[in-house]
Amino acid sequence: MPNIHVAFVCVHNSCRSQMAEALAKAKHADVFTAYSAGTETKDKINQDAVRILKERFGIDMELTQHPKLIDTLPNIDILVTMGCNVECPYLPCKHREDWGLDDPSGQPDVAFHHTIDLIEAKLKDLSQRIQNGLIQS
Repeated sequence: MPNIHVAFVCVHNSCRSQMAEALAKAKHADVFTAYSAGTETKDKINQDAVRILKERFGIDMELTQHPKLIDTLPNIDILVTMGCNVECPYLPCKHREDWGLDDPSGQPDVAFHHTIDLIEAKLKDLSQRIQNGLIQS
């Protein structure tokens, strides 16, 4: 397992951060270890996000993930906030960035697909920057 720890954080840890964690584990586990968490939690992952990731990628987030609070995270090297419309949490880390993603919760499937496309592109970019030493961990 890679020794670079990346946390994807949003308020409820029920949609964007969960999708980022799942896609990172599926596609970038050779570069970094992914986690997600929130400052508050919902009782379960957004069911539209679960359904769409399962349909599109065959990933069932509910098998390995659940909403978690930020105090459950290990030491983090890279913190990615998903687009805080409220106060973004502070966590000690070596690098921090905000991806500015709108929450697709409650919107049509096309909004989820758009958010997933953005997450995929940003994950690929993050992975490349880590591999190229552009982010020090």
